[in-house]
Amino acid sequence: MNRRRHATAAITVICALTVLASPALTLQAAAAPLPPPPPKKSLEEVREEIDDLYRKAAVATDAYNLAEEKTKEQSAEIVRLARMIVEGREKIGDLKARAGAAARAQYRNGGLPDGAQLVLTNDPQLFLDAAGRLKAGAKATTDLLGEMNRSQAELDTYAKDAGINWTKLEANRVKQAKAKKEINDRIAAAKKLESELAAEERERLRRLEEQAQLRAQTTWLGTGVLDGLAKDATAEGKKAVEFATAQIGKPYVWGAEGPGSYDCSGLTQRAWGAAGRGIPRTSQEQWRLLPHVDIKDMRPGDLIVYFKDASHIGMYVGNGAIVHAPRPGRNVTLAGAGSMAILGVVRPS
Repeated sequence: MNRRRHATAAITVICALTVLASPALTLQAAAAPLPPPPPKKSLEEVREEIDDLYRKAAVATDAYNLAEEKTKEQSAEIVRLARMIVEGREKIGDLKARAGAAARAQYRNGGLPDGAQLVLTNDPQLFLDAAGRLKAGAKATTDLLGEMNRSQAELDTYAKDAGINWTKLEANRVKQAKAKKEINDRIAAAKKLESELAAEERERLRRLEEQAQLRAQTTWLGTGVLDGLAKDATAEGKKAVEFATAQIGKPYVWGAEGPGSYDCSGLTQRAWGAAGRGIPRTSQEQWRLLPHVDIKDMRPGDLIVYFKDASHIGMYVGNGAIVHAPRPGRNVTLAGAGSMAILGVVRPS
């Protein structure tokens, strides 16, 4: 009994101490210092982050443009195959009608084709004539059946190819949607970073961007890269340069191919299209598929591809300059050809 009293008293004391201690603990927790805010990024770090976001948006734009090109190709192929299927069905219908007519003629002749009755004649000449016609008729029937089989096989192939192209079409639509979301997300993030800056900081950011480009251009020119470069373009190159420079001032819009706005590869593709030369749609495909030339052999009209992932492209116009569509928020403009990291040079003609 005494033990129980002692235990009850001990519990009461502990509870009392806990109640008394609680306010002190609460005050102590409230008085704990907040974690320090993250260090503010320098304007140069912000510039690099914005550049990185726009670069990633450019890569996604290339993926979008390529998926769009493939979607167009597959849609056109599906239409072509659909026409072939319709024509094939009409052809098979015609062959079946001809085969049915031949079968009905045989039925009327007791199961023998036209001319077979004459084979039974006692006249040798009539027999030979009828036998020849019978042989020709049999060959015609065999050819008809063979043509029907070939037409049906072709029809099956067209249907299979149409199914494959439809699957690819849907896959490219998914790629387009994914790339579109990534583009919009990257651009929105870059714009958010810029919008958080005060007006004077945005102006300083612009100057930092220009200074970085000028340093890169000056370093590039200092290598003597322009020494001995051809100053004259080919007739086609001149047309391409004239078209591209006429677009100066028009806004960059990702996925755009003109006439009111362009992305970087949309501008170069349309410029060379105006010169009568078709080239691939994306900067990565232009780099992959067009003939490469050494930078020391570069001439106006050639295309300069930038960054290791070939995510940007511009047209060399001479005197160390390019015309290009830079990025969202910028217009088609002239810039130093060495103001960005050069991957290489390609020549459409």
